Amino acid sequence: MNFRSEKNILALAALVVFVSACTTLDPYTREEKTSSATKGALIGAAAGAVVGLISGDDAVERRQHAMIGAGIGALAGGAIGNYQDKQEAALRAELEGTGVSVARNGDNITLNMPGNVTFATNSSDLNPAFFNVLTSVGKVLAQYEQTVVEVAGHTDSTGSDAYNQGLSERRANSVAAYLRSQGVIDQRLITLGMGESRPIADNSTDTGRQANRRVEITMVPITQG
Repeated sequence: MNFRSEKNILALAALVVFVSACTTLDPYTREEKTSSATKGALIGAAAGAVVGLISGDDAVERRQHAMIGAGIGALAGGAIGNYQDKQEAALRAELEGTGVSVARNGDNITLNMPGNVTFATNSSDLNPAFFNVLTSVGKVLAQYEQTVVEVAGHTDSTGSDAYNQGLSERRANSVAAYLRSQGVIDQRLITLGMGESRPIADNSTDTGRQANRRVEITMVPITQG
């Protein structure tokens, strides 16, 4: 077995484990199910597609230390899961019917915001109709302040790598700026653009490309590390 094949098998195995651990609430039926984003990740397994936190432990730990230094207490033990359970329930209640999915993977919570809902085509300007949704997210984040918040922009593969990278960064920054306007302090936020590098679906189809155009917000509890 060559190295590339071994890497692909490992990626597939990791995604199977991920699927078993990650569920989402259908924003229209309120049925809990495996997230469509997670199913889409299987399509791109060989490319290492992932869902959720991508900035890495070091970046999160730096934010955690900054928050603890700012006087925000850290969570420990069973309090971590309980805290995230409550935050997850609050987000699901606020976001029902909006088209934004709420997924849980361990103690992390990820919101998947489809680009067709959040932005106009090829634009990083937030749709005014989406302001109320982000206001609701900001309200929950303000209530549950013991989390680091990663905002990651993603695109489909249409267009050049450079264009898609810039668009994903601008979209992530637009969402983060709105959250700041709702009182989410800068020390909590990690903002990054991933361009077309992290597909969760097949870019050869319209449906797949639409799924890949998204912003993901992932909330990680603050712990002592």
